[in-house]
Amino acid sequence: MAKAQPSAAALDTVDRRILSELADNPELTNKALATRLGLAESTCAYRVRALRDNGVIVGRRLDVDASSLGYPLQALIKVRLGSHSKEHVERLYDDLAATPGVIQAFHVAGADDFYLHVAVEDAEALRDFVLHHVTVYRVVRQTETQLVFDRREGPGVLPRETR
Repeated sequence: MAKAQPSAAALDTVDRRILSELADNPELTNKALATRLGLAESTCAYRVRALRDNGVIVGRRLDVDASSLGYPLQALIKVRLGSHSKEHVERLYDDLAATPGVIQAFHVAGADDFYLHVAVEDAEALRDFVLHHVTVYRVVRQTETQLVFDRREGPGVLPRETR
């Protein structure tokens, strides 16, 4: 059973300041975070733990430069299904998200059903990725691939005045 997400109103000023500091520097130690915010270390640790336990902070991620690992070509692959049974959609989504080379998988509404953000070695590897990992599913009706020239991170969802 999924955790109930706290409402934005349930987060107080201290929680928002913690999130803002961690958004700017996720590697901050508890001691450094507490010092920046003028909080006791125990209070800061408790607050961060509560934010994790309540599903506000949902994970820790290592962001790796794919090109430095030999995967310089990134693409978005749109996947359109021929049928939409819950079983087919869930199984395909699980399989696609678990495929090596997939950076992110999105289940979307609209004309397409999934977007895959992938990183591969070259154009031939991209073609092979689509042929060997996407179109092999009978439920897949169509794909469209778009190359990614560059990508930038957005500011996120924390209000600017908090940051």
